[in-house]
Amino acid sequence: MTIANWARAVAAAAVLATVLAGCGITSNQRGGSSNEADGTISGLRLMVPTGPGGGYDVTARTSAKAMEDAKIATNVRVFNLTGAGGTVGLQRLVNEKGTADLAMMMGLSVVGAVYANKSEATLTGTTPLARMIEEAGAVVVSKDSPYQTLEALVQAWKADPRKVIVGGGSSKGGTDYLLTMQLADAVGIDPKVVNYLPYDSGGELLPALLGNKVVFGASCYVEFLDQIRAGQLRVLAVTTDQRVPVLPEVPTAREQGVNLEFTNWRGFVAPPGISDSDRATLLGALDRLHRSDQWKQAIERNGWTDAYLAGDEFATFLTEQDQRVAGVLSKLGPS
Repeated sequence: MTIANWARAVAAAAVLATVLAGCGITSNQRGGSSNEADGTISGLRLMVPTGPGGGYDVTARTSAKAMEDAKIATNVRVFNLTGAGGTVGLQRLVNEKGTADLAMMMGLSVVGAVYANKSEATLTGTTPLARMIEEAGAVVVSKDSPYQTLEALVQAWKADPRKVIVGGGSSKGGTDYLLTMQLADAVGIDPKVVNYLPYDSGGELLPALLGNKVVFGASCYVEFLDQIRAGQLRVLAVTTDQRVPVLPEVPTAREQGVNLEFTNWRGFVAPPGISDSDRATLLGALDRLHRSDQWKQAIERNGWTDAYLAGDEFATFLTEQDQRVAGVLSKLGPS
């Protein structure tokens, strides 16, 4: 599919989603309704608040396919609504009060983007459903990069921080921004002088990495796993406490003397004001997804970590993440 055709398909999906949003819930046609005969839900829409090809997009589309393959749901539609680090999508979600056929893929980036963009819509105005996965942050360079180790890259970065362009698949306040600034702080670079170049998603960051438009990328390696396996990109470090199983040869940042641990997570939230029955149906579908063989295979294939946390526990986690991110951004100050 050409880029133009892809863009038209995404636009058409967004239009379709807007039309469907005006309809009421009916059995076997709208998310939140249940078919007792086969235990499936039908017509669920999954909104991705970033562009195609990034981590949110991949996770949402993988979730949709796994739900359909496991016969948990039918006719699942995924559409992208980009802008302002995910807060345009968040505003749309909050505006759809009581709409039970809609859920939004979100994660740490959206938490930060709310503050960075001074969004009127906040995650406290949503219905938390479940955290699904975690993944490691990583320092990634192209195959043509002169830097073979994290130590060599850090030396060059510290020598002239403003000259070293760091690419990330999120705007200020997002996951990759937070990873970059915490990495800078860990190696003794003032975050205020970091030359951070934001992209709307990992999908948009990828060409910049491959084309050496940035010196390195600070992002989640999973978004570039195919290119890493093909030898087009090289991972200098992961930011978990232990090496990741899909890249066992890549050392952690701590193994290389950088005291940094950073993980990203992703999950789903629904609009505010949905009924208890609709919430229970959506939670039930996600619980079945989490327990399905199809999802377990997807986790292994993508190098994710199972981090399932649902309902009220996820709501508590979101509150904690909100406080944590607010503290980090407050320390960084304006940039």
